[in-house]
Amino acid sequence: VQLQASGGGLVQAGGSLRLSCAASGRLYSSAVMGWFRQAPGKEREFVSAIRWGVGNTYYKDSVEGRFTISRDKSENTVYLQMNSLKTEDTAVYYCARSYRGLSTAANDFVDWGQGTQVTVSS
Repeated sequence: VQLQASGGGLVQAGGSLRLSCAASGRLYSSAVMGWFRQAPGKEREFVSAIRWGVGNTYYKDSVEGRFTISRDKSENTVYLQMNSLKTEDTAVYYCARSYRGLSTAANDFVDWGQGTQVTVSS
């Protein structure tokens, strides 16, 4: 499976962006699709995940209520709607796929997209 992330950009604090992650291969119902981010000088961190089959969603505490993850099975695409963006959300955002069940650990995700830059200005 190849993952292609897109939708990043420059936005002012309080604004919104929607990230997309298109998967080239089949995603089985047991897959978990996740979004991670990495800011300069920091480790990659979990942001959100969704179970491909049943659609259960999970969020990092600091983004819950502002970010929404969703999937479109017909398009084989996962989305991350980001509202009320803050400067601390600035990072490169990556989508990833896991078949190891729900996990917030990057090491459990085996396929990764190329990353898309999100910059939030004050």
